[in-house]
Amino acid sequence: MHWALVVMVVFFALAPLVVYPVFLMKVMCFALFACAFNLLIGFGGLLSFGHSMFLGTAGYITAYSAKAWGLTPELAILLGTAASMMLGLLGGMLAIRRQGIYFAMITLALAQMVFFFYLQMKFTGGEDGIQAVPRGRLFGLIDLSNVYAMYGLVFAIFIGGFLLIWRTVNSPFGQVLKAIRENEARATSLGYDTDRYKLLAFVLSATLAGLAGATKALVFQLASLADVHWTMSGEVVLMTLLGGLGTLFGPVVGAAIIISMQNYLAQLGAWVTVVQGVIFVVCVLAFRRGVVGEIAHRLKKPL
Repeated sequence: MHWALVVMVVFFALAPLVVYPVFLMKVMCFALFACAFNLLIGFGGLLSFGHSMFLGTAGYITAYSAKAWGLTPELAILLGTAASMMLGLLGGMLAIRRQGIYFAMITLALAQMVFFFYLQMKFTGGEDGIQAVPRGRLFGLIDLSNVYAMYGLVFAIFIGGFLLIWRTVNSPFGQVLKAIRENEARATSLGYDTDRYKLLAFVLSATLAGLAGATKALVFQLASLADVHWTMSGEVVLMTLLGGLGTLFGPVVGAAIIISMQNYLAQLGAWVTVVQGVIFVVCVLAFRRGVVGEIAHRLKKPL
C-alpha cells in the first residue's frame, strides 16, 4: 500500500508541470471530500445523503470570514472546518439514533434544512453566493494569489487529510469501526459503545468534508448553493462507488474520474449527465468493487 501512496504523492507533486493547476486543485478538494465520506460509509457502514451540508457550510463560513472579517486564509479555513465539525456533532447526535435507510433519510432531511437556511440568509448572497473571496497571505507571508502557492497549500491539506484517514482506519478505533460495520450487535456484546464510535466517525468525516469545502472556497474564491445542494451529496456517493467503496485510494480515483468527465465533457452541455450515467453503469458492471477495488482484488492486496 505504501507504494500506492508514493505514486499518488509524486503524481500530484509533479502534475502541475503538465496539467492546469486549478483543475488539479479541484480534484484534490473533491478527493478529500470523497475520502471523508468513504470513512463513514466504507469503514463505518453509515450511508449519509447529507454530506453536502458540511462541504457547503465550511465554504460559506470560510468565504465570509475571509471577505467580510478579513481573516487570514489559515484562520478562515480553521473557522470553516470548525463550523462543519460542530454541525457534524449536532447532526450526528440525531442521526446515529437510527440505522440503515432511516439514518440516510435523517441526514438528507438535515441537509435540506441547511440548504434552505443558506438560501434565505443575507450573508450568503442567496443564489449569487459569496463571490470574489480574497485568498490573502498564508501566515502573513505567502501570497496565495500565486496559483502555485495556492496549489502547495491545497496539496499539503489533501495529503495531511488523507494520512489522517489512513491512520484512523488502521488504528484500534478503525478496527472497532469495521467490526461495527460487519456486525453491530456482536460489537455491542463485546462491550463497545457503538453509538459513541459511530458519532466520532460521523464528526471526523464531517470535519474532513468541511476542510475540503473550506479549501475549495479559497481555490475558486467562491461559496455558492451548489456546494450545499443535495446533488453534491449524490456526486460524492458516485465518486466513492466508482473508485471503490471501503478502499483508501478508491475515492481519490473516483473523484479524479468524475471531475475529469465534468471538465472535459462540458461542451456536451446537459448530455454530460447522460454520459456520466452510461459510464457509471459500465463501470458498475465491469468493476463491481470499483476501479481500485477490482485492482486490489486482483493483486490480493488492500488499497
